[in-house]
Amino acid sequence: MSLTAAGRARATATVTVASPIFPISLTRRAVVRSPERMPSTYRLPIFPIPLVLLPRAVQALHIFEPRYRQLLTDCRTGAMEFGIVCRTPDVAEREIPPGTAGCVARIDSSQSLPDGRSNVLVTGAARFTLVNFVDDPAPYHVALVEPFDDEPLEPHGATGTGALSERLRELFARVGRSARALQDDAAPLPVLPDVAADLAFVIATHIDLDLADKQRLLASRSPLDRLRQLDEALAPIVESIEERASIHVRAKSNGHGTHA
Repeated sequence: MSLTAAGRARATATVTVASPIFPISLTRRAVVRSPERMPSTYRLPIFPIPLVLLPRAVQALHIFEPRYRQLLTDCRTGAMEFGIVCRTPDVAEREIPPGTAGCVARIDSSQSLPDGRSNVLVTGAARFTLVNFVDDPAPYHVALVEPFDDEPLEPHGATGTGALSERLRELFARVGRSARALQDDAAPLPVLPDVAADLAFVIATHIDLDLADKQRLLASRSPLDRLRQLDEALAPIVESIEERASIHVRAKSNGHGTHA
């Protein structure tokens, strides 16, 4: 399901179901360990690319650069994970600012190609902040990172989160159904999680947000703030996309739409 909504001047939100294949490079052997077995900070191989990986998001990667081929090899014999940190084109790889949020990418599957490249499927796991890059004999980047999670909710915050979660589910369903209708796609909508803390992350994987907005979601330690951010993105486009979908359906039924 893919949709560029009308009224894009008011909000940039596109509903999409397929995870795009991002043609990037992945990659001597740093010790790769699982965050669950590490102290508050730990060393993690880092893949700095113009992509924001969110928790629970499934992302396809095409690995072709030699140093990241080595990273993939090392991960296969280790914890099967590495870190993805978003790097914009104007920032050098090792000049990503300390404190930048990133996400652990857990390798679900990989397919080796005859020429040494690989297609890899990863899922976003724990979030972390970049402490600093460290010297390492590996050909790829290794950094000291610190895991983080959401701040505890105040009692009134839990109430607000529940109400906004339900509103956002409804908004997503309305936009999603309209997007499916516009593309004559009868596939079911994605299943959303019950946990409010995960809801915004999952919805964000199916809508077209720019890198800055996704990075803001990733770094947020407030489920309520994340829900508000997505509500601001989806609410302005609901009526316009529903109208477009209605016109599309009527046009299909009579060939020319409804005449006054």
